[in-house]
Amino acid sequence: MRERIQASGAAPAVGPYSQAIRAGDWVWVSGQIGLDPASGRLVDGGVEAEARQALGHLKAILEEAGSDLSRVVKATVYLVDMGDFEAVNRIYAGFFDEEPPARMCLEVTGLPKGGRVAFDAVALS
Repeated sequence: MRERIQASGAAPAVGPYSQAIRAGDWVWVSGQIGLDPASGRLVDGGVEAEARQALGHLKAILEEAGSDLSRVVKATVYLVDMGDFEAVNRIYAGFFDEEPPARMCLEVTGLPKGGRVAFDAVALS
């Protein structure tokens, strides 16, 4: 069974994809950037504000799917500048404070809307 997840508390997709898909016991959350859901623009405040916003979207989407951050088993962090690694880690640690999931962090050449950080995740539903 495959079910599309759409959370009103998170920014809408900026392309032809779903915020998340639940398939069986798993929730696959698409990459989230730090967009303000109302304006569709990146939040002000740099990479830390973008990270907080994007992780907030991830949280809202998981909750809409009946899951939560504690059920994330794998996350990926995408950074435009690996120099932001420590700053983003501080924000990330506040969202995944106990038993953090497995994780990969990659430097990328660009993200949608000029974002500096994005997160995707796979979680148990």
